[in-house]
Amino acid sequence: MANYIVKIFSTIDMGITSRLKNQHLLWRAGFGPIAESASLLDTISHKKLWEQLLRSSSSSPEKLDVVSNIFDGALMGVKDVESMKDLSADQKKELRHQSEEDLKDLNIKWLSEMINSEAQLREKMSLFWHGHFACRNINIYFQQQLLDIIRVNALGNFGDLLRAVSKSASMLQFLNNQQNKKQHPNENFAREVMELFTMGRGNYTEDDVKEAARAFTGWSYDLQGEFLFKEKQHDTDIKTFLGRTGNFDGDDIIDILLEQQQTAKFITKKIYRFFVNDKTDDVKINELAQKFYNSKYDITRLMETIFTSDWFYEEKNIGTQIKSPVVFLAGLRRFMPLKLDDDAAQLLVQRLLGQILFYPPNVAGWPGGKNWIDSSTLMLRLRIPQIITANESINLRPKSDDDVMMGQSNDERMVNQQNKEFASKGGSATVDWDTVIKIFADVQRDDLLSKISDTLLQTESRVKSDVLNKYLDEDDRSSYIQSVVINVMSTPEYQLC
Repeated sequence: MANYIVKIFSTIDMGITSRLKNQHLLWRAGFGPIAESASLLDTISHKKLWEQLLRSSSSSPEKLDVVSNIFDGALMGVKDVESMKDLSADQKKELRHQSEEDLKDLNIKWLSEMINSEAQLREKMSLFWHGHFACRNINIYFQQQLLDIIRVNALGNFGDLLRAVSKSASMLQFLNNQQNKKQHPNENFAREVMELFTMGRGNYTEDDVKEAARAFTGWSYDLQGEFLFKEKQHDTDIKTFLGRTGNFDGDDIIDILLEQQQTAKFITKKIYRFFVNDKTDDVKINELAQKFYNSKYDITRLMETIFTSDWFYEEKNIGTQIKSPVVFLAGLRRFMPLKLDDDAAQLLVQRLLGQILFYPPNVAGWPGGKNWIDSSTLMLRLRIPQIITANESINLRPKSDDDVMMGQSNDERMVNQQNKEFASKGGSATVDWDTVIKIFADVQRDDLLSKISDTLLQTESRVKSDVLNKYLDEDDRSSYIQSVVINVMSTPEYQLC
């Protein structure tokens, strides 16, 4: 079954309608069509739809607050402050537990924004940067600050975003820069800034790493997560970095990195793979990178060039991307409006499918692409629409992958508790079927299966109608639409966008 979804890539041969273009744009620049306006996608042009997406994401987002102060259960993760020394082992354990619980709340709040916010472009762009600036930090307050930085700057200037992320307490702590001091430099932060955030591996030397690390000495943070430059820990001697020599500090290093056209190319290629196609086109990437560099790293202008270009809507780019677990979950909920008695059930789905917000597998983030699918995750994806609508329990366990689970993979109590959350309350998920049914109000009964499939799927390849018909409820129009939606969402083709 896992190989079947890969074969779909080579069988796509579709007529590109206005609806298909609009759905393509909504899946790539957002999290898919929302039920309330899905019926309008036949009439609006994809350029008008892009203008709406851009306009809806133009205002600054409200901060997602779970904790308002570093002392609201967030001390754990701050290893070098005086107050921690006075805490007992039990107190530290309790603070860590509270921070983990708060981090789950932040996860749910952000996922809700992806599902419900009109600012689809900003939230999708934020999800990209969340993977690009991958950071695992148990300190909820620091993670909350980093998410705010990403969401505020997601469509702004990449240089501003890079600088703000690099000065965030969450990233400085995760990459050990509080240990980077004069006479005892720590190279971890400097290396990742070049390898993962800007130029990519192979475009700098080990000497460049050493010199950049010296420049970043003294970059730290205070108890409230504010950037703090510790002047006495900073190396003030001359450094030579990427062929430039001077008494550089961390800001100078970032400036020099932004001056490199390789930085624009590296970022553009990652954006192309995330939003366009995992199979890259070097000619287009080079053209986009040059425009990105010339615009002084204007993110919105780059995305507009991509989403308004004719080539973005070519067949080879439509229905060829495997939805990440978060995109899959958010997209399903946007089209099939759900009310969950306990939103924490979504955390179990994230764990089982392999993408937990705020818990990337490593500093490189999630690899994406075909890595999202294997035999077990595909089978679960195919079951989820029916599990949710039938209020079933997910009787599966997360993989024993401690790198992803961050030490929680063997927490049987946690797994069992989350495992019951779809069914333990006698009706844990309620679908607003009336909103879904209205989408197809003007569609003739004989055309419903085709129309619903065209609305849900981005691929020409479909499960044969005579096979689907065996599982459809023919009692009445409403039951028929519900059963078609659930069964089409339960096909391998629905995993692609």
